[in-house]
Amino acid sequence: MASVLEIQDLHVSYRSREVRSRPVLSGVSFDLMAGEILGVLGESGSGKSTLAASVLRVLPPNGQVEKGAVLYEGHNLLQANPEELRQIRGGRIALIFQEPSLALHPTIRVGEQVRQVLAAHQSSPKNVLNDRAREVFTHLFPQDTDRIMRSYPHQLSGGQRQRALIAQAIACSPTVVIADEPTAALDPVTQAEILGVFRSLRESLGLAMIFITHNPALLSGFADRILVLYAGQVIEWGPAEAVLRLPQHPYTKALLESLPAISAENEKSRKNKLPVIAGNSSPSSLPRRGCSFEPRCTVRMDLCREFEPPLVKLGKLHIVSCFKYKE
Repeated sequence: MASVLEIQDLHVSYRSREVRSRPVLSGVSFDLMAGEILGVLGESGSGKSTLAASVLRVLPPNGQVEKGAVLYEGHNLLQANPEELRQIRGGRIALIFQEPSLALHPTIRVGEQVRQVLAAHQSSPKNVLNDRAREVFTHLFPQDTDRIMRSYPHQLSGGQRQRALIAQAIACSPTVVIADEPTAALDPVTQAEILGVFRSLRESLGLAMIFITHNPALLSGFADRILVLYAGQVIEWGPAEAVLRLPQHPYTKALLESLPAISAENEKSRKNKLPVIAGNSSPSSLPRRGCSFEPRCTVRMDLCREFEPPLVKLGKLHIVSCFKYKE
């Protein structure tokens, strides 16, 4: 199966008054296959949102891609001109932001917001655009299409606003959707509903998706593969079941052990304190050389302080960056 999106050795940095240039992504590489859901997992500050913004070149003014390539259907988006990017953003690759209340315009009805997305990419008559917008909302709100389309964002629940953002994202029938923490502000029931929407869209539209989250539980039974980011680097990557059931990197293991028990038989254990990963991943706490996770790692070795571990293949599909393993 051919890849629709390929990230090659991506390096991104941010400038600030205090520090001339701070790396945020360092050598990130992966591919996304047609119709695949790739989960990108990591805690706050790992570079997940920067990765999403880099693909479509919507970094903040102080952000800069130092080197690398973002290949979409063989074309490097980092070299695309403004008109090419305008056609691709929202048309071929759609980005769903984390907070609908900020992403949706507060004084425009959500139906009109979707129609405007269509108008930006199609030169069709207004009635044709309206019909397409209605079609999209019917797919996502089959029981309440008209009311939702007429509503302003503040008149909708959190889950409904998130669906409205999804409507914007799929309106132009993109081939790739990047969802940046799309369920972070939702309750568990609504989270499950939104994941169901994404599954349905993948099956009905054949979408390929990058699903960004800090919560490993959301990826179980949902993602096909999982890429784990830590301090802007890929530390583990492989089939979702392998990464979640048999994690190999110490950080991935610690992250999964920090999840609360959800089974009834472990009800008593909920009263106990959850394991935590000591230390933090803020830029000031990262080592200047060696493995970025070394200060927090419970199985670190002397060479971890001096050298950066290479990516090691564990079989054909599972990759990990750790000196515990050898090719």
